[in-house]
Amino acid sequence: MPVESSLKPGDTVRARERIRSMIRETPVMTSDILDELTGATLFFKCEHLQDTGSFKLRGASHAVSQLPADCPGVATHSSGNHGAALARAASLRGFAADIVVPEGAVASKVDNIRRHGGTIHYCEPTQAGREAALAALVETGLTPVPPYDDDHIIAGQGTVGLELLEQVPNLDVIVAPVGGGGLVSGIALAALTCEHHRPQVIAVEPAGADDVMRSLAAGRRVDDHRPDTIADGLRALVGERNLALIRQHVEAVLPVSEAQIISAMGNIWQHLKQVAEPSGAVALAGVLAHAERFRNQRVGIVISGGNLDVAERLAGL
Repeated sequence: MPVESSLKPGDTVRARERIRSMIRETPVMTSDILDELTGATLFFKCEHLQDTGSFKLRGASHAVSQLPADCPGVATHSSGNHGAALARAASLRGFAADIVVPEGAVASKVDNIRRHGGTIHYCEPTQAGREAALAALVETGLTPVPPYDDDHIIAGQGTVGLELLEQVPNLDVIVAPVGGGGLVSGIALAALTCEHHRPQVIAVEPAGADDVMRSLAAGRRVDDHRPDTIADGLRALVGERNLALIRQHVEAVLPVSEAQIISAMGNIWQHLKQVAEPSGAVALAGVLAHAERFRNQRVGIVISGGNLDVAERLAGL
């Protein structure tokens, strides 16, 4: 039976107060050239500049803030960013963090987990493999902190939207990538706190990992997920809570190709002088690929992360 979320918009506001000392407020950037390319006025929320290199620190910090002081430690599964975020948040409270990582994960992301004190446990690169390895750790007494299908995580990720709406009033649309769904469902809740000019929230996902679109079309979460995308942070199967919130509060889910993701990475590099990982460039890819939908609007775009192997990318030039 599908799991529903009990979250309300005000939960994102309360989450922001709880994590204020554990995260940084990230800047917003603009580009006249990208405005011209899209015909819209774009505002880039730079979560790749968050501590640990992605928005994931927000949700992890909120989840950890709810644990008792005598917690023996935390565990999760992650392709990298949530693992590093949880390791960082746990260290701030003096907890150990054990992270299940799928084989083949981006090396720089694995290094980032270790850098923040996490202990790595490799698993098969499947959802079943992740969940089995995590279950084994939980049996040892560690507290599981899911990467996205959790109300504390969703509320924490929603603080991205709260900050952006304070920094840039009167947005028409906020665009965010979707994989597990924690970020975009949290932002959708945050948007509901707007009493007057309430923006739409639109999700973008890789065509090679389109389980959200297929789940919405089927009326249930599909479980035949076989992701094939360069955007490694978006390969996870969407969560049940997240899917329910997306169905209720997200205006649309747009697909993008691998070529469009790579092109968006280049545009961020060239016109913002910033480095985004593939997942972090997906929202811009969606706006560029579906520009007519956003024309003449004020659009917030979330650059969700910037953790990638730069040396490997440069070697391929």
